[in-house]
Amino acid sequence: MSTSLSLSSARVGLRSAAMVHTLALTAMLPRRLRTPLVAASALLLLSGCAATVALEPAADATSTGCAAVSARLPDVVAEQPERETNAQGTAAWGTPAAVILHCGVEVPAPTTDLCVSVSGVDWIIDETRKDEDIYTLTTYGRDPAVQITVDQSRASGSSAVLDLASAVSSLPQTRKCTNVSDSDTLDPSGTPSG
Repeated sequence: MSTSLSLSSARVGLRSAAMVHTLALTAMLPRRLRTPLVAASALLLLSGCAATVALEPAADATSTGCAAVSARLPDVVAEQPERETNAQGTAAWGTPAAVILHCGVEVPAPTTDLCVSVSGVDWIIDETRKDEDIYTLTTYGRDPAVQITVDQSRASGSSAVLDLASAVSSLPQTRKCTNVSDSDTLDPSGTPSG
């Protein structure tokens, strides 16, 4: 079981315990005070019940590298709030999910595909679904590899890789984009500089 699932289950458990405690206390209050308090408690409990994003873990999702990445993931990516997922080494942001992360995907071999460097992390960009505004970016030169899928109609791919750079950079870099013509660099604002 992943740490994020354990923490999420613990949060729901704490919310449930808080609601039971609140309900016990409200029995002693007058009816005019009880109703708003019970409604607020129910809202608190339900706020932890947003639909979980169903994902499949990557082959190497249980690696210590993926655990390190998962522990460093931000709560917000590309202005989208984090969502709970059901698989280790995964994360999602947005409702519906606009950015999806899988850690532990196959490490890519050298390629002629576009490779960009963002805050010290090299990403290979797969544009095969660009007509649907869907882009897939996979880290290059890091093992395990991290892959994100971004729905550009709802989230900025540039912002997503910038927001995830700190977490992903915890993985050791073994290779870099090597050909200047195949590598652009994005500055912190997300603008290509090379």
